[in-house]
Amino acid sequence: MKLSHLVVGLTLAFGFVAGAAAQTTMKINISTAQNSHQGVAIDVFAKEVEKRTNGRYKIQTFYQGSLGAERESIEAVQLGTQELTFTSTGPVPNFVPETKILDVPFLFRDKAHARAVLDGPIGQEMLTKFDSKGIKALAWAENGFRHMTNSKRDVKVPEDLKGLKMRTMENPVHIAAYKGFGIVPTPMAFTEVFTALQQGTVDGQENPLSVIISAKLDQVQKHLTLTGHVYSPCLFLMNKAAFDKLSPADKQAFVAAAKEGTKANRARVDEDDAKGVADLRAKGMTVIDNIDKAKFVAALAPVNAEFEKQFGKANLEKIRNYK
Repeated sequence: MKLSHLVVGLTLAFGFVAGAAAQTTMKINISTAQNSHQGVAIDVFAKEVEKRTNGRYKIQTFYQGSLGAERESIEAVQLGTQELTFTSTGPVPNFVPETKILDVPFLFRDKAHARAVLDGPIGQEMLTKFDSKGIKALAWAENGFRHMTNSKRDVKVPEDLKGLKMRTMENPVHIAAYKGFGIVPTPMAFTEVFTALQQGTVDGQENPLSVIISAKLDQVQKHLTLTGHVYSPCLFLMNKAAFDKLSPADKQAFVAAAKEGTKANRARVDEDDAKGVADLRAKGMTVIDNIDKAKFVAALAPVNAEFEKQFGKANLEKIRNYK
């Protein structure tokens, strides 16, 4: 009797060991706080991957740049030292130049237009451009429309931007556009922004409301203008070799999990946009929410002529007119 107990016990023990060994752990990170539109994205993704692979894959989540800033994280995914990351497209053109076009100011009418472009043939074809760079792009998600904040003055017309030293993403299209406004662009990783604003190294920055709120930028910025000058996507990225090793069913599971993460992420952006202005006003920011957008578009006419040369007018129109 005792021997059979022992055999059963050993069998169970070995079963547990085999079960435990079969679980693969992967890491994913963001540069914002867990309580943010990006945090929601990776938390839902992690839960969905585990559920859809019956616990064979476990995703560890890291926040606030604890595994490195966005550009470093994309490099780590490309090299295979990290399996996954969730990033804004800020530094992405340095890896996949074809994505640059999405950063052209005033390209998208609204969130519905931007989401339709990314979820449709234009965006889906662009995801395939990552493959040759050692990266598998699982899905588009969202940062939101970017707005400008600063510690110096209210910005009501484009002229008010002249001479402001603004932190920008490490993104050549943004830098060219902000120079067109007369801004002094200062590229830096998001993980350094709060301190730079606090110390006055830069006067301002630009980000979607979701980021401004989750990063508590109201503590170091007084003036917010809803310029909505650039739509900022996000991406779920995975090391291509790690993705290729997955079974066909698991590949599907990872892509489906990323799509679920995107749903949750976009819903949170909508929520932040709906309540963000009142929230930031309550925290003492002055918010200019009724600018004449046509003036800002007109101020960028010379830069836009350059973008038409760079990207091709037809390519820009294809996105602008997408229904």
